[in-house]
Amino acid sequence: MVKVGDKVKVLAGKDKGKEGTITSILKKKNRVVVSGVNVVKKHVKPSAYNENGGIVEVEASIHVSNVKVVEGKTAAKAEKTEKTTKTAKTTKKTTKKESGEK
Repeated sequence: MVKVGDKVKVLAGKDKGKEGTITSILKKKNRVVVSGVNVVKKHVKPSAYNENGGIVEVEASIHVSNVKVVEGKTAAKAEKTEKTTKTAKTTKKTTKKESGEK
């Protein structure tokens, strides 16, 4: 789970290894927009907002599975859950030996 403002590292794609902060989240599409990552050139028509039009560089979204939280609100939670979920693997044979049964 990621939140706006978290610092993330890109795990896959053309920008692999880059870091940036999350600027927006698209929940229905499971995508995030990271500052300085996946910058694409978009052709814009002239409008009232942009009179000249032209080619503009815009940050496109990337899939949530391609980012990992480095710093932020959820980074501490992720570390905590990783530590608590590690358990020893046991089988029937090993549990019988440990308890003293035959």
